[in-house]
Amino acid sequence: MGPHGKFYWNELLTDDVDKARAFYGATLGWTFSEMPMADGGTYHVAALGEEPVAGLMDKTDLLPPTVPPHWFSYINVDDIHQRLKLLQAAGGHVLREPFEVPGIGCIAIVSDATGAPFGLMTASEG
Repeated sequence: MGPHGKFYWNELLTDDVDKARAFYGATLGWTFSEMPMADGGTYHVAALGEEPVAGLMDKTDLLPPTVPPHWFSYINVDDIHQRLKLLQAAGGHVLREPFEVPGIGCIAIVSDATGAPFGLMTASEG
């Protein structure tokens, strides 16, 4: 499991994955591998050398077209279910209930007390 309370993963949701891959490859030297997603889409894992550093995905079927491309961050926690209770007690909201991503961990999409969205996750071992 990753460190508790730290930003753990960042993900770009975009309308043009090919353009984003070309941009980050040219500017940061990232290389990309593809992973099939459960919904039939493709997840693009960016790496710097051998280290995975971010993910890219097409937001077309996930978000309204009025939502611009953006980076989305995930914070790792020790116990997602307990932390969701604390989040709600502190004025936050659960936007998407926890779901398992095999080999990755348990993820929930939430917002803080100011309305800022982010992901909470309890990463799988390894």
